Order: sequence, then C-alpha cells, then structure tokens
Amino acid sequence: MSKPNPIELQKYLSGVDYPAQRDDLVRAAEKNGADSDTLNLVRGLPDRTYEGPSGVSKEIGG
Repeated sequence: MSKPNPIELQKYLSGVDYPAQRDDLVRAAEKNGADSDTLNLVRGLPDRTYEGPSGVSKEIGG
C-alpha cells in the first residue's frame, strides 16, 4: 500500500476542525474522495485526538 504525499493527504482531510478524532478524519477523507489506500491508512490510525494536520501526517508517515 502506497502512502499519500502530505499535500494529497491534507487535500483529503480538508474541512477538518482540529483537534479531531480519527472518525472525524475518516469522514472527511470519505467526503473528499480519498482513494481506498488512503482511506485504509486513515482508518488504521490510532483512535485518539489529533491536534493538527502535522500530527496526522507524522502518524501516517511513520
């Protein structure tokens, strides 16, 4: 599974009000037309509060 670049990821997560829960991120990615690989990555994030886009990118990027 390929990881989206940070710009693509933030495009799929546009409209999220941070701090946000994983479910908020999943809903935004679905609404913004994320591909299945990206959706699976977002769904696989730890269930916690994310303070901003950089935290999400860091978690996905490893």
